[in-house]
Amino acid sequence: MARTYDEQAVQPAGDVLHEACGVTAIYAPGEDVARLAYFGLYALQHRGQESAGLAVGNGVAIDSHREMGLITGVFDEEILGRLRGDVAIGHTRYSTSGSSVVCNAQPFVEESNLGPFAFAHNGNLTNADELAARLPDDVRLAATSDSEILAKTIALATGGTWAEKIKAAMRVAEGAYSVALLTPDAVYGFRDPWGVRPLCIGTYGDRGYMIASESCALATVGAHYLREISAGEIIVIDGRGIRTEHTEVVKPASLCMFEYIYFARPDSVLSGRSIYMARYEMGRALAREHPVDADVVIAVPDSAIPGGIGYAAESGLPYVEGLIKNRYIGRTFISPDKKMRSQGVHLKFNPIVENLRGQRVVVVDDSIVRGTTTPRIVSLLRDAGAREVHLRITSPPIVHPCYLGVDMATHEELIAANLTVPQICERLGADSLGYLHIDSLVASTGRERHDFCLGCLNGKYPSRPADSHGNVQADRQPALKA
Repeated sequence: MARTYDEQAVQPAGDVLHEACGVTAIYAPGEDVARLAYFGLYALQHRGQESAGLAVGNGVAIDSHREMGLITGVFDEEILGRLRGDVAIGHTRYSTSGSSVVCNAQPFVEESNLGPFAFAHNGNLTNADELAARLPDDVRLAATSDSEILAKTIALATGGTWAEKIKAAMRVAEGAYSVALLTPDAVYGFRDPWGVRPLCIGTYGDRGYMIASESCALATVGAHYLREISAGEIIVIDGRGIRTEHTEVVKPASLCMFEYIYFARPDSVLSGRSIYMARYEMGRALAREHPVDADVVIAVPDSAIPGGIGYAAESGLPYVEGLIKNRYIGRTFISPDKKMRSQGVHLKFNPIVENLRGQRVVVVDDSIVRGTTTPRIVSLLRDAGAREVHLRITSPPIVHPCYLGVDMATHEELIAANLTVPQICERLGADSLGYLHIDSLVASTGRERHDFCLGCLNGKYPSRPADSHGNVQADRQPALKA
């Protein structure tokens, strides 16, 4: 009997974009691998704040711990002390498929004919219903996420080795998946054939290796970055050393552009390009495309700061701090009451009045999604005394939803899918609005357009969602509202 999974994705508030998760894996015999994986996850906390977990292999069995909450709240010395072994994987989650409950926290621990394994997934499958329908009727899904479906698919796949099982699953799985998989004595890292989500590898000590979503996690524990894991590549690390295999499935390269715009930490390196410098170049290009008579440049913390500095450098205007971010407000599980929620940005940002009063201000931000948070920022700046507010955005307008692991919005919710740029400017209450051109965005990365998924910007996706019968869902194109 065909089955579907419960998809109750938690919708983000305001204009905040959320990435699916961060994953890390460590192979380091004789080291405290749980602690290393913990600190690797700590560096990836920005990729997900709903839940966290670790799994450790000791050569015979797998022990794990996962809970809801931030990494510092999930683990303590006692928990880390009992997670002993030579190999470990970790996961920090923000839900894009499946509700925010502990059963969806990762890593999952599964059984197979090759023995137990733990599984940590970053991404979003576009044919999860189809894969769920293929599972035998006696297979019970304990979670409500596509990640568990992929784990079950691997567990039941044919093959006499883990690499063969992974390859078999990659033949049928569609969408985005960067995965760390652990057995009692080995770790595996692999990316989908499109390479939508990042995954890199580095060395640790004399004979250890580390895999992580971003290079900043490697640097945090003293590992040395080697390279990005290629799309469709499977990295195997065990007692015989490190080796690589590739799926025979070939797809066009489709790295998510928002890794450069927003998701990745600025101190990370992606395919040899500094995220900080890419964002800096976005700001410089934005200043060339949308100059304006103004007095100062500020940025919306944190991801837009390099772009703001770049805009100031190219325009010759001084860069000043205009907004101070409370970095912990958005990560509390204590919800503000209705009155506090209505204040919105006042909970998250405080203005520096002395840098704003009487000034014509250029405000650089990385994106506008629904257009619900930005007018509050504009109002906050005007209340602080800004004479003019000119919005400059280091991405093109977001006019399509994401199907590949970014909790973004529907067509109806995306402000740029329904209004023209002048209409958006009026809605936001700004004096002017300028978006970065897509060609300049690509150029800032030092890569080619064909390297990226730009689906949310141009509607061209590497993979679209399919229903349980394998039928691809159409992308609805709303008429532009007058």
